[in-house]
Amino acid sequence: MLRSLPGLSMCLALIACGQHGTAPSEQSGAPPAIAYEAHLAAGVRVPAGATLRNPHEGDAAVAKNGASLFTAMNCDGCHGTDGSGWVGPSLADRRWRYGGADGEIFSSIYYGRPKGMPAFGGTVGTEAVWSLVTYIRSLPLPDDVPTESWVGEARAPGTGASGEGKVNSGPEQRQAHREHSASPDPYLWLEDVHGAKPLEWVKAQNARSAGILKADPSYHKDYEAILKVMDATDRIPYGDLEHQYVFNFWQDAEHPKGIWRRTTIADYADSAPSWDILLDLDQLAKDEHENWVWKGAECTPALKRCLLHLSRGGGDAVVVRELDLAARAFVKDGFQLAEAKSAVTYLDEDTVLFGTDFGPGSMTASGYPRIVKLWKRGAPQSQARTIYEGRQSDVGAQGVVFHDPSGTLALVERDVGFFTAEYYLIASDGTTRQLPLPLGADLKGAQGRNLVFTLREDWTPPKSKRMSKGSLLTYRVPDRLPAGGRPEAADTLAVLYTPDAHSAIDEVAAGRDAVYASIYHDVTGAIHVFRPAAGGKWSDSTLSLPAGGSTHIVAANSWGPEAQFRFESYTTPTTLYADAGDGKPLPLKSLPARFDASSLRTEQFFATSKDGTRVPYFVTLGRAPVGPVPTVLYGYGGFEISMTPSYSPNFGMLWLSRGGAFVVANIRGGGEYGPAWHQAALLQNRQKAYDDFQAVARDLVKRGITTPPQLGIMGGSNGGLLVSANMVQRPELFGAVVCQVPLIDMIRYTHIGAGASWAAEYGDPERPADRTWIMKYSPYQNVKADRSYPPVFFVTATSDDRVTPVHARKMAARMLEQGHEVLFYENTDGGHAGAADHKQAAEMWALSFVYLALKLGVG
Repeated sequence: MLRSLPGLSMCLALIACGQHGTAPSEQSGAPPAIAYEAHLAAGVRVPAGATLRNPHEGDAAVAKNGASLFTAMNCDGCHGTDGSGWVGPSLADRRWRYGGADGEIFSSIYYGRPKGMPAFGGTVGTEAVWSLVTYIRSLPLPDDVPTESWVGEARAPGTGASGEGKVNSGPEQRQAHREHSASPDPYLWLEDVHGAKPLEWVKAQNARSAGILKADPSYHKDYEAILKVMDATDRIPYGDLEHQYVFNFWQDAEHPKGIWRRTTIADYADSAPSWDILLDLDQLAKDEHENWVWKGAECTPALKRCLLHLSRGGGDAVVVRELDLAARAFVKDGFQLAEAKSAVTYLDEDTVLFGTDFGPGSMTASGYPRIVKLWKRGAPQSQARTIYEGRQSDVGAQGVVFHDPSGTLALVERDVGFFTAEYYLIASDGTTRQLPLPLGADLKGAQGRNLVFTLREDWTPPKSKRMSKGSLLTYRVPDRLPAGGRPEAADTLAVLYTPDAHSAIDEVAAGRDAVYASIYHDVTGAIHVFRPAAGGKWSDSTLSLPAGGSTHIVAANSWGPEAQFRFESYTTPTTLYADAGDGKPLPLKSLPARFDASSLRTEQFFATSKDGTRVPYFVTLGRAPVGPVPTVLYGYGGFEISMTPSYSPNFGMLWLSRGGAFVVANIRGGGEYGPAWHQAALLQNRQKAYDDFQAVARDLVKRGITTPPQLGIMGGSNGGLLVSANMVQRPELFGAVVCQVPLIDMIRYTHIGAGASWAAEYGDPERPADRTWIMKYSPYQNVKADRSYPPVFFVTATSDDRVTPVHARKMAARMLEQGHEVLFYENTDGGHAGAADHKQAAEMWALSFVYLALKLGVG
């Protein structure tokens, strides 16, 4: 709730919004207005306007206060009355100003720049200005007068959003920027995620889509088949290894929201373990009348208490509570955090490191905590001690703590960008000292005092030789740091593994006795075990596991010798292997076959992309298909995420068993060949991921596996961007599209959900140079009424606070208005996963498979 502003209306009634009065002097009782140039110069502390985040976005009560303040300040005098639009036309030339992001509007009012406004930052506080912004953003965007945006041209010469990097603001980029900004977005109203009008639109679209798809005779059969598998009690109960226990979260028909439970490692080996239920989430939700969704737990080193992360509806924002494991009850006056995108971890039994939303300025522009505090049990949260503050332009900052029998290793991780980080050791007195690791170090864990990490960039430490990107390294943290400066890394570094051009390190986990790595060669995996040896050396051995599929690390015990792994392929059900510490993994549990794979085969092919790069992909289909078959092509291509072989009951039962083919493309942007494979499609090179995907589509047709009318494409999140961009660019290649929880409006993505945190992947559309290349592929800006596109089904979730449903809503609305064939379905729960329980997940997948079957003709 906005804090009250006593006496403000009377003094502000004397200020005319259109007048350029003298800035208040220090003797006037109010601080002077902050100069915009000073605001820019302090970018690391107070970010440029476009990166500011409104702490009251969508709050109707705050908007109401803002409306009163708007009138009290006589802003109506220049900008009109209720309903006149966001900020309104200037009396000088009737052009609408500041019609962009919240930060743009805030800066125009608070700093009075860059165009025409007086500065009110010395007269009213930030909370008051945010109330004005909230009110302005609640008004409809005008469509009868031109709009002008000035983001990208208002910054100091040669600086980016946070004062870093050069901005190419040549005439071509500025003209393109102005041309786009002059075109109002008629679907901005759909960005009000929980607004009454947008939800009415969603309700209507859901009813339309459900009416079409659920009327198909296959829908209910598919739904029941998926739900039966999801609720099956013979699934493998994967868990975390802690001390002598396996902790597992389990959902089934009896427990749709789930139960958190544990059993001993010895008993877990039994076919029917004796589980000890620690929390019944269904019962808790019922008792508290809350739609709780499980988001994980972390326990103290002695397993006395645990911090539970509970989400309302499945979003990333969580409520944190402390559970006493012995009493099976929440700790009275224990560690608790209100709903926010928090980061919290135990330093010891009675201390936590945490970051949360402490109020305005405490979160980064990406929406994550930037302040790390140390909080002692029994003290009020207000007395927690700040030990580190990141910058508002960072992605975030968080405490990272490793516990094992040798002691505790506590760090602060400052995520400078999505792929860059600094690490600081926390001393016993709470002070921090930066460790000599490169920005591209990707921390994977700790084995004793050895930090385990991979490199995203080549690195040559002082007094050492060059180390290649993609390598797996350890850095031994000294027991005592030097009195001044940072310790040197050279004497305490060890290289565990350096991949070749065909290999990549996919997963890494550290246990008490060893470091485990899942290493892939041409996208099929093996597990390597690295153990410390004399003289700072490490041994390297490979576990005896099946070949030709995926090897994953399930868990490694920091308190014992045990580790667990799993193997699977497109046609081989998953098997869980247990290693007691002797390097001889034995099969422990296996997933029963969910479909008959005896008549199926998987082959790996390579397509040639536009620039000549060989792109691998896997095809699973019948051993003797007759002619081209309906095919689903799946891809992701971003954030170093590898698409490795996996056993999918859904695709097996509902697609492969009906004669279809399933294809997974290992395109650039992913991590299939390490950091270089990812970096090849970053920023201005994003189009290469789409070129790769299109090359795979053409290769499938060339090989006679399918035809364009029979080829459907599917992807979620960044994969949703992938399939929507390909649909817009090369519609003639595809017969249908399923686009799940997608990014699509890449010109506004940094202002939607957690989008600002992904600028290192896509670029910042508010930099003219970045905007130029983003505009070339952004689906929302490039879809046209006069082109023919394959039919598309958008699937999203209201509670997704990471990507949000905004992208799918706006794209669906635009395509429907243009006359294209579109279906849209938005689940109310589920967060970025699109489903909060098995029933919702079964519904989402059944709708998707019925859609594909209808459009591509399978079965």
